[in-house]
Amino acid sequence: MHVPDGFIDAPTSAVAGVVAAGALAVSVRGARRELDERTAPLAGLVAAFIFAVQMLNFPVAAGTSGHLLGGALAAILVGPCTGVLCVSVVLLMQGVLFADGGLTALGVNITDMAIVTTVVSYAVFRGLLAVLPRKRRSVTAASFVAALVSVPAAALAFTLVYAVGGTTDVALDKVATAMIGVHVLIGIGEAVITALTVSAVIAVRPDLVHGARGLRQRLRLRVNGALVDAPAPVTPVTARTSRRTLWVTGLVTSVVLAGFVSFYASANPDGLEKVAHDKGIDEKAEKHAAAGSPLADYGVKDVSDPRLSGGLAGVIGVGVTVVAGSAVFWAVRRRRGADVSPASTAGTGV
Repeated sequence: MHVPDGFIDAPTSAVAGVVAAGALAVSVRGARRELDERTAPLAGLVAAFIFAVQMLNFPVAAGTSGHLLGGALAAILVGPCTGVLCVSVVLLMQGVLFADGGLTALGVNITDMAIVTTVVSYAVFRGLLAVLPRKRRSVTAASFVAALVSVPAAALAFTLVYAVGGTTDVALDKVATAMIGVHVLIGIGEAVITALTVSAVIAVRPDLVHGARGLRQRLRLRVNGALVDAPAPVTPVTARTSRRTLWVTGLVTSVVLAGFVSFYASANPDGLEKVAHDKGIDEKAEKHAAAGSPLADYGVKDVSDPRLSGGLAGVIGVGVTVVAGSAVFWAVRRRRGADVSPASTAGTGV
């Protein structure tokens, strides 16, 4: 769903850029509350993992493919505000280094793929957890549904942006029907990937999953004939692996996916590309400003072997994304520490 340059006119792209900048500013402030010394390193890894899995296009139907958007996954693992930053880091790396997603359309892409998917998915996720049993399986089930809903929501958001600033004259109902229809199918793949990943992390480190906090089973006491929750959990959270082991495992998995498995990804156009070609939305598409990048189109310039070229590009992308993401979240985390002054804790008893 990476929108290229030329799909959306300049005024609308500018407004989307302002919206994205404002949302990122709010997300930075929110991420300071979500991140701590345990979860900050995980956020950079989540960004790298999303980058890697986005290289794995899977076939959908009628010559169309799809790939992970990642908003739901990031929001559930590290929190909605941090999740917006994770996906935004990925989009920035893809646009600047790999010529994937227009630079003038960066605000549109962040608004659509980072903000809409994260906000919608996390709202659905929290709504479901409010009515489901307080169990880890509920987190996995809610993750599936939230991710499933987030993809057609992003497709609808693009349709609305196109309705305001589309550069071609295509009937809006045709765009909406085609976009939402194919992205419902892509959403199934998104849901499976998200649920499996969340389930895997919960199995070894439930304490690191933002969406699983507060779901520990509490001791039930009978008071005056009524059952009430005791304040302390029945059992402490048991970590099956260290944070370092989880981080290394996640990074190695990302490298393998981007560097090796990506070679076998579907070569069919993704949902937006297919709809744009079939409906004529791409008539005024512009050449990417970074088309001459050494890593454009996810290949390394002057490396003739396609398997080696794509694999190297994927590994480089994972490395750059994890470094950039970790730097961003380290800075956000450090800023949080700077904000905690003696005055802010006075009278709290801390």
